[in-house]
Amino acid sequence: MYKIMIIEDDRALSDNIIEMLIKWDFNVCGVRDYSNILSEFIENKPHLVVMDINLPYFDGFYWCNKIREMSQCPIIFLSSRDSNMDIIMAVNMGADDYITKPFSMDVLIAKISALIRRTYSYGEGASELLECNGAILNLTYKTLSYNEREIELTKNEFKIMLFLMKNSGKTISRERIMRTLWDDDNFISDNTLTVNINRLRMRLRDIGLYDFIKTKKGRGYEIS
Repeated sequence: MYKIMIIEDDRALSDNIIEMLIKWDFNVCGVRDYSNILSEFIENKPHLVVMDINLPYFDGFYWCNKIREMSQCPIIFLSSRDSNMDIIMAVNMGADDYITKPFSMDVLIAKISALIRRTYSYGEGASELLECNGAILNLTYKTLSYNEREIELTKNEFKIMLFLMKNSGKTISRERIMRTLWDDDNFISDNTLTVNINRLRMRLRDIGLYDFIKTKKGRGYEIS
């Protein structure tokens, strides 16, 4: 049974969410000590976190950053703050989704269920994930998801995304990428890499990722 942690200081709302999730057969825990949320996260080991931004002591952005230092556990923000800046900040901090208040419990359940399905295997345990600018690379299933849309990657597409996302913020030369893709003595034309990159960019656009892989003229490629 998947465990959901609720970090919401509105007691009535928190209790309503917990009650609804229990009806859907989730194991649920609520945070009561808002000064020590990270310790409760470590102790409870949740599969997913639902967290408000406005919290006592430190805000949700702070705790999201702390959690991301040690875990790729999915995080959904709840907030009455609906500015683009808040949403962008949430995504940059590593949030997987953002729901503005007031919201439908059915929508929350749907988003939780979708994130659980994407993140964890049908059996037990978690899939290893890599996140960059809201895009999530599933290392187990070789899929890339963004804003609830997902694509399955080919072998070469996965290798390119893994290499670039692991080195986010760094310009990677074409030669290094080619060595990663074709680690043998066979001669591979430079044009082959161009074809692979262009094909991958077209697939990224299908899920809303435009200009995700940037060309650094004369130097290589970068995700930043």
